[in-house]
Amino acid sequence: MRYQLNLTIQYEFERPPGLGRQLLRVHPAQMTGVQSVEAYSLTMTPAPLEQGRFTDFYGFQVAEFTLPPGLEALRFSMSARVERQETGPRFDLSVRPDALAAEIAATTGFGPAAPHHYLAPSPHIPRVAEIEAFARKAAAGAGTVAAMVEALGLALNGAMTFDPRATEADTPIARAFSDRRGVCQDLSQIMVAGLRSLGIPAAYVSGYLRTLPPPGKLRLVGADAMHAWVRAWTGIEGGWLDYDPTNACFVGADHVTVGAARDYSEAAPVIGMLRMQGHQSGSHSVDIVEI
Repeated sequence: MRYQLNLTIQYEFERPPGLGRQLLRVHPAQMTGVQSVEAYSLTMTPAPLEQGRFTDFYGFQVAEFTLPPGLEALRFSMSARVERQETGPRFDLSVRPDALAAEIAATTGFGPAAPHHYLAPSPHIPRVAEIEAFARKAAAGAGTVAAMVEALGLALNGAMTFDPRATEADTPIARAFSDRRGVCQDLSQIMVAGLRSLGIPAAYVSGYLRTLPPPGKLRLVGADAMHAWVRAWTGIEGGWLDYDPTNACFVGADHVTVGAARDYSEAAPVIGMLRMQGHQSGSHSVDIVEI
């Protein structure tokens, strides 16, 4: 599948702010045999004082902008053309649950894809006893690690209600799980916490999701979404496996990956600082069209 992807992020300020610096992680990832980027551009309006790009530890392409003072509004516009490979039949090459620890120990190297980074709690994903108990019950009896991943994802999808008004970006996963409400970020981080408690290395994945309109309805421009899902390490042969708990499915051609990290704090689309007084409002829209 080849997509034209357009992203717009906009802010309006009650009072003109001072200087600021923003980091954007919105660049679709190059993934050999899975996803390739044919074209990409990212612009800021008004023009930044300085801009640059670097690659962080996890392999994210990060754009950095120095904002001029006195802004009334700010707009980031990203355009990319991406080819995402169709997913074929999925074969379970993962190990038995009781063999996973030995395979983790046998894995050498500490690069960004090493499973060792994704076992311990991280800033946004602490240990939560209630989530751990839920994960143990959901995965009980699964014969392989991949089956455990799917069982937990299905259980969370059934237990949680998607509610964009229930949480904010910094809502603790313990509260979202207790309320059984949240968005893709919440479901994904809760699932990561559950998998880690079972001894399965798990990462938080950020990206984009193409959505299709209901039958008989027109597709709305900007109706696609920034999205999040989970990547679990299933053994030396099985490797990393992506699962989307929000939609109760393994990740396929409708998912465009940006990157993966330990949790949202290391994968947020926009982070930074801005010297300001008063309020600001923001919005974003994503448009993914098959070409």
